[in-house]
Amino acid sequence: MFNILVTGSNGQLGSEIKTLHADYAYNFFFTDKNELDITNQSAIENFIDKNDINVIINCAAYTAVDKAETDIELADKINHLAVKNLALTCKEKDLQLIHISTDYVFDGKNYRPYTEDDKTAPQSVYGSSKLAGENAMLHNNPKNSIIIRTSWVYSSFGANFVKTMLRLGKEKERLGVIYDQVGTPTYARDLAKTILDILPKIKNEDVSIYNYSNEGVLSWYDFAKEIMRMAKLDCIIYPIETKEYPTPASRPHYSLLNKSKIKNEFCIAIPFWKESLNECLKLMGERK
Repeated sequence: MFNILVTGSNGQLGSEIKTLHADYAYNFFFTDKNELDITNQSAIENFIDKNDINVIINCAAYTAVDKAETDIELADKINHLAVKNLALTCKEKDLQLIHISTDYVFDGKNYRPYTEDDKTAPQSVYGSSKLAGENAMLHNNPKNSIIIRTSWVYSSFGANFVKTMLRLGKEKERLGVIYDQVGTPTYARDLAKTILDILPKIKNEDVSIYNYSNEGVLSWYDFAKEIMRMAKLDCIIYPIETKEYPTPASRPHYSLLNKSKIKNEFCIAIPFWKESLNECLKLMGERK
């Protein structure tokens, strides 16, 4: 029986795991920062011992990409040092760790979808802190554990691009959206289901890295256009360049992830991004 600790359970991915957990014969323990401080290794160990935890799904993260440029210490504490604590504890207690990372570990200058073995070169504090967390996990190397890199996450929970577009689409007549950043959205519910489905199949001596997003290729502009179309909003979306919308943190211009490894090793099918967007908008009551 899996006794699973889900950290960051009030975020997008953690919330989606909550909605699915009744479909699985696992025991879940959902925590957030107020219930378990994962920057405190003693607190982690005490929680694990008290609840007989044998799997940790780490959904906790500092995800305020722009704010991280000045909030460097806290971003490192959550995205790096907390992961180090989890990995070290899992190694010592022979537990399984599934950790979620990001396309921001790459520089976004590729010409083909990134594989798990491609060179990392983060261009932001957020990306650097997430890569440091990956490296800490790889160094401690808990058995039967994996890192999943994902991109452009959205959900019916939390704050995300889809919700922002729906709100702005109802408030504005015209909206400029960046067209020169290309990638693929990830519906957090699809990722949550994949994690819970592959969990019993993960058998590896060394930590392995996998990529996951929905299928397809698009820009933020394309994504916004489809959101407006599906929600039947009259807001006109027009394309702008990244330089027209400066932000404190640099974003990858190219975020496509090659998902062959996770699909082949675990025999999973990944939904096309439009199908998943349609499902999410229906769930939110926004599909018209």
